[in-house]
Amino acid sequence: MMQMSEKGKELLAQWEGTILHVYNDAVGLPTIGVGHLLTRDELTSGKIYIQGQLVRYANGLTQQQALDLLGQDLDKFEKVVDESVTVDLKQNQFDALVSFAFNVGAGAFKDSSLLKVLNKGQYDAVPDQLRRWAHAGGRVVEGLANRRENEIKLWNGRI
Repeated sequence: MMQMSEKGKELLAQWEGTILHVYNDAVGLPTIGVGHLLTRDELTSGKIYIQGQLVRYANGLTQQQALDLLGQDLDKFEKVVDESVTVDLKQNQFDALVSFAFNVGAGAFKDSSLLKVLNKGQYDAVPDQLRRWAHAGGRVVEGLANRRENEIKLWNGRI
């Protein structure tokens, strides 16, 4: 199974942003670290399992805890990309797809036309497919458009 490279993780953390205290994401969901959506159990208990340790997050996380939590969260998205993509990928392409899946969700990735096109071997169509995912509320969102352009650069090996 492929895993996201350290470079890929650094880029993802940069694109997502790292916020060490609880905040509401773009859709109002409680989040911490690098895009970690807090579960009902985590919200109720005030604790998150990070590398097998229960960590209280009321006073925030350390940078290292946020990175460790990201690594843990990425497992799911690395797996969904690895299991869903049936064609060969270079490391940079895998990293771009994991970033994309992390952002849109595993289900949306698995159901995407991007995946269908890629699995037909149409690698060159992936950038245009990524650009289709820059909308929220029926309009293009600048932050998402920028994220997709960065993922396209990564896909193309230009970062």
